[in-house]
Amino acid sequence: MVSVGAAGNPPADFNGLPIPPTDDPKRYVAEVTRASGSSFFLPMMLLPRRRREAMLALYAFCRETDDVADEIEDSALSSALIKAWAEEIEALYAGRPSHPVSLALVTPIQRYGLDKGHFLDILEGFEMDRSGAMLRPTLAELERYCYCVACCVGLLSVEIFGYRSPAIPDFAVHLGHAFQLTNILRDVAEDAERGRIYLPIELLAKHGLENVTPQEITRAAGVEKVCAEVGAMARRRFGEATRAMPAGERRRMRPALLMRAVYEPYLERIEAGGFRTDGPRVKFGKLKKLSLIFSALLRTL
Repeated sequence: MVSVGAAGNPPADFNGLPIPPTDDPKRYVAEVTRASGSSFFLPMMLLPRRRREAMLALYAFCRETDDVADEIEDSALSSALIKAWAEEIEALYAGRPSHPVSLALVTPIQRYGLDKGHFLDILEGFEMDRSGAMLRPTLAELERYCYCVACCVGLLSVEIFGYRSPAIPDFAVHLGHAFQLTNILRDVAEDAERGRIYLPIELLAKHGLENVTPQEITRAAGVEKVCAEVGAMARRRFGEATRAMPAGERRRMRPALLMRAVYEPYLERIEAGGFRTDGPRVKFGKLKKLSLIFSALLRTL
């Protein structure tokens, strides 16, 4: 397990978590989510108001903390901010939130019983990003990473959606793994530019690439075979998610199923392209995404 913010000392001028000025936390998290351009936005808009507001707050937390790991090049500052976010989560659960995102999370946490540990695990995953742990991780490290940054988001989300079947948390975990593994395959080149290779060392070694560098990964002979094995892992997780989904929960899990309607075709497109890593990132335009989401929506009515 990675200790959040354990590496290094904060910069001398670090004054804690910056607090954006706003008098409306709900509007703040909605604007953060809308500005991200994420595929998650439309499925969230289809939720009833209270659940929608809760999901916007959760997504804004993920967006702002992920940016700390990905967008801040100063390692000491990034580490200090992740630690500050962990302290803010502790303060939130102690009844002392100060950041607009935390203020927006107060009611969802009370209403839906959201687990503090999942928020801290999400931060652990971002610390894995920041610390360099995701440079040729072991399969076990990759599984932990996917659990932290994707499955924990899913586990919090299904509490907000509401469910009755005890199988739904398993559904959330399998779908989270499938989504994150698909993202890893989409982002090999982009991650390499950040000095990261999320492909596991065991599979790299199997194809003679255990020492490959980020600068070499997209052109390395055999990388497509490694990606194909990761793709098979994602495909298995999609299958497990299908098996864990009771028919009676489809309506309540509609937002997750709408997201799957975008992510599974991403994987299919990557598979059809032979798992190449040296081409443009697989993505869909707005009309394509709307078409996929609308088709999936009809299947959940």
